[in-house]
Amino acid sequence: MSIRSQAELQYLRAIGRIVRMALDEMSKAVRPGVTTAEIDAIGAAVLARHGAESSPPKVYGFPGTACISVNDEAIHGIPGSRVLAEGDLVKLDVTAEKDGFVADAAVTVPVGRVSATAEALARCAESAFRQALAVARAGNRVYEIGRTVERAVRSRGFSVIKEFCGHGVGRTIHEEPTVPNHFDRRFRSKLTHGLVITIEPIISAGDGSMRLDADEWTYRTRDRSLAAHYEHSLVVTDGAPILLTVA
Repeated sequence: MSIRSQAELQYLRAIGRIVRMALDEMSKAVRPGVTTAEIDAIGAAVLARHGAESSPPKVYGFPGTACISVNDEAIHGIPGSRVLAEGDLVKLDVTAEKDGFVADAAVTVPVGRVSATAEALARCAESAFRQALAVARAGNRVYEIGRTVERAVRSRGFSVIKEFCGHGVGRTIHEEPTVPNHFDRRFRSKLTHGLVITIEPIISAGDGSMRLDADEWTYRTRDRSLAAHYEHSLVVTDGAPILLTVA
């Protein structure tokens, strides 16, 4: 979607704040001994308290409120009985809707003390996102975001998981345009003022190849290397983008 009024922007800011609150509360609960289902329930309670609903189960039938992926799981992990352990690396991904507007964000959270690789990988995903913000300007082409993310990730010795991309958002969970995390000249469309998108580096410590689990939801790295994910929803402007899911 593209913002056409201040009222639409305020609705997006409202759902963005709720998504941020859910992620904050879930992140605080990440510790050894907690199950991913317990963390998911915290996110569900925050959404319900603020009159929002999770988009993945509504749109795709996902069996959970949030996607919670651990270690080599990159995205779409199903919350359940898995107990978190010291050293795990947890990805929390929340997409929610209220009043017909949708926001999407993800963070990577360490469980206690993690390895140097895990810590560096999580920092890299966030750093790549921040660097990409500099080119998320009206008039730039979509592929500039992917070029920036890929350069940032490769400079740290990590890999972009090319199958998964950022996307348009605002009225439903996935909209046009697709926003790759790597340079692909086919994505030549220009970013426009008011366009609502996500930027979301999804990266691995290995070669970036993926496989789908038997549950037909969870994607994990084929080489079992760690994965990290960092995402926010934003509005493109002629200058700095408006971040919707940042406190």
